[in-house]
Amino acid sequence: MLDTDTKRRIDTARDILVGKVPDPKSQVEQITIALIYKFMDDMDAESEELGGERKFFAGEFGRYGWAKLMAPGLGGFETLNLYAEAIAKMPENGGIPLLFRSIFKNAYLPYRDPETLKMFLKVIDEFSYDHSERLGDAFEYLLSVLGSQGDAGQFRTPRHIIDFMVALLDPQKHERILDPACGTAGFLISSYKHIVSANRDAEGRSTLTPDEKGRMAQNFTGYDISPDMVRLSLVNLYLHGFADPHIYEYDTLTSQDRWNEYADVILANPPFMSPKGGIQPHNRFGVQSKRSEVLFVDYIAEHLAPGGRAGIIVPEGIIFQSQGAYKELRKMLVDTALVAVISLPAGVFNPYSGVKTSILLLDKALARRATTVAFFKVENDGFGLGAQRREIDKNNLPQVRAEIAEYLRRLRAGESVADYQPTLGLIVEKAKIAANGEYNLSGERYQTAIVGQTRFPMVPLGEVADLLRGITFGKSDQLERPNGDSLRVVTTKAAQAFGIVEDDLYHIPQALLRDETKLLRPGDILISTANSLNLLGRTTHVRKIEQPTSFGAFMSVIRAHGRVLDGYLIHCLRTAYAADFFIRNANTTTNISNLNLSTLSEFQIPLPPLVVQQEIVAEIEGYQKVIDGARAVIDNYRSQIPIDPEWPMAPVSQVCTVNPKKSELGDLNQATEVSFVPMSDVAEHSMSFAVKQTKQLGEVTASYSYFRDGDVLVAKVTPCFENGKAGVARSLQNGIGFGSSELYVLRPLENVLSEWVYMFVANDRFREWATPKMTGTGGLQRVPRFVIEQYSIPVPPLVIQQAIIAEINAEQALVDGNRELVARFEKKIQRTLARVWGEEAPETVEV
Repeated sequence: MLDTDTKRRIDTARDILVGKVPDPKSQVEQITIALIYKFMDDMDAESEELGGERKFFAGEFGRYGWAKLMAPGLGGFETLNLYAEAIAKMPENGGIPLLFRSIFKNAYLPYRDPETLKMFLKVIDEFSYDHSERLGDAFEYLLSVLGSQGDAGQFRTPRHIIDFMVALLDPQKHERILDPACGTAGFLISSYKHIVSANRDAEGRSTLTPDEKGRMAQNFTGYDISPDMVRLSLVNLYLHGFADPHIYEYDTLTSQDRWNEYADVILANPPFMSPKGGIQPHNRFGVQSKRSEVLFVDYIAEHLAPGGRAGIIVPEGIIFQSQGAYKELRKMLVDTALVAVISLPAGVFNPYSGVKTSILLLDKALARRATTVAFFKVENDGFGLGAQRREIDKNNLPQVRAEIAEYLRRLRAGESVADYQPTLGLIVEKAKIAANGEYNLSGERYQTAIVGQTRFPMVPLGEVADLLRGITFGKSDQLERPNGDSLRVVTTKAAQAFGIVEDDLYHIPQALLRDETKLLRPGDILISTANSLNLLGRTTHVRKIEQPTSFGAFMSVIRAHGRVLDGYLIHCLRTAYAADFFIRNANTTTNISNLNLSTLSEFQIPLPPLVVQQEIVAEIEGYQKVIDGARAVIDNYRSQIPIDPEWPMAPVSQVCTVNPKKSELGDLNQATEVSFVPMSDVAEHSMSFAVKQTKQLGEVTASYSYFRDGDVLVAKVTPCFENGKAGVARSLQNGIGFGSSELYVLRPLENVLSEWVYMFVANDRFREWATPKMTGTGGLQRVPRFVIEQYSIPVPPLVIQQAIIAEINAEQALVDGNRELVARFEKKIQRTLARVWGEEAPETVEV
């Protein structure tokens, strides 16, 4: 347990350094070097007290001893020069172990301010060392500030996720344990603690013999490409009792020096970020790729001993990407090693990244015997998924751990898992995963396994409805202008979930339609069954027909018989179960997908009695009315600010910096992680938008718009400008963002609120004023910079701005309440369907 005094001292040391050393990693390095410096001197002092001699600061290095460094009469610059010289020369000190020389390798003092150094060393002087677990915990707290991305592109893994993975793999005292991208050695430390804890007697005393402890120390190995991470790992392991840690500066993906070394347990959260042009690996990988995520997972699977186990945090691309290397990798995993996939919430790595990840559990011995793979989904990990990650009372990890343990126990015992139904997961046959050659590892894809728990009979769609294919009409058949005898034809573009879009219809002479069954009727369900993966599964419920209307190529109609209500059927066809059926059974090429009507007719739905169907439809439609009302509020709300004619007016150029220069970033590390906001992620008619992506600074500085927290973004190109794409940048990674070059960035001066500027440059009045001044031709027009700079906005006193914005925020809270209402009532619809489909509700497809 970290004591408050040690925590306070570490925080104080960081506070002293932050003005001279702003990078958190550099702060950690400086504190690490100083603590080890003091630690070596303390050990020398202890040796002298026991009648021994100094060995760390002896001979010519005696003049660098801590007491000499802290001598009261030593001047500021003398202290600075002595300390800088000492840490630079320490790798040459033959009196210290190779481990410590490695720690001081390339160490230097990055600032020349004697006052800062003297304050810093005074805090370090307060530390005392007993080489205990407490000191290791203190160092782990120091490492916790390394949340931002390092040079190798790795995020610090939260401790509770590390411990969860270690508990699942249950490493043993005799096993070889490896982390091939070890960072600060978190997985190795947790594994060590797990083994020590598991080998205690009833009184809590260790049962590990000295020989066993010695062998354990030899069994822990870590690699990292970054010398800084290697240094921190060495210290971390040393402070946890490893006198000779086996941590190597090693490029796991391009070097072959350690290729023939294998492990019983591998735990890793590798840096899944490929450099421009991709990785250039050697040719010994089983799966050929230039993507780091593919290569790391392949490396881990290939370097497990025959009975080895692994836990790997992977990005979502590994789960479902369709490129050849990804599919080949997944096939190899399913065939040889994979036993479980655990989906983690997207916010696990907040506030550093919102990236969605999963955990792959590998067990070579079990995978050879098992015919199934288990899928689990963690909705809550014990912490809120916002930027602050505050502790909450919802935590699925213990239950997932227990359910996985039971699944693995059955596999090891040779027991059947056919009747095992975990509450937070499902068991899927490998044959089903391999069926279409994709080897998709998304558990939702196989959620259909729950269907069949329903108390109602399952019937094929073809038994309760007619399925009619649309008619192909040629271009020459289409009329330029509709007339009294023309027939409307619905296209895939015109058929939308909310109804038929009149402007996207075309017209033909009625005489061309020779089959009256191909005229739409009220109650028909239009569905796109061909030509586009994006439209596949979208359904339109035809409520009424005022003019004769047919349906064209790539469209089909489902026409219910008397045994099923069309209102009930439309809800069945909008479930994730239906969408999954369509995708799995479609004939798919690169980006085209066709679903045969004969296949669609086999889609099975639960069939309650008509009276029950009526009750279900009435209940869902009641919920839908609430949803529609709430959405109307959301769609129609537009905040307005009545302008007082007494307020002074000023052009935007006088109250904002337009498009701040990237040069203000200075020589910031190009591996620094920043937020990336493509135009698609900027909201329409909303002051806030979700920041979903991150990139390294070096990837975005060339051609993207640069902004910081509090800057106002405004789209300048059609149609994004007309659609109201704008917002205030908030919660950016490291406070820095980059986005589309088609965004104007406005940085308000001190007398203007960001929200105030947004309200006047993201409204209809500005768009109406700026639209006639746009330049360009056709469908690509832009608002020139001088236009937005010349636009005048009112600038009342700051207190007035604050009061008005506060009122708008209160209104926005009510709008957000309607969004929550929509979400709640959509869940009610799902629960209603759950009573029909079984214990679990298939999610409805967003339409």
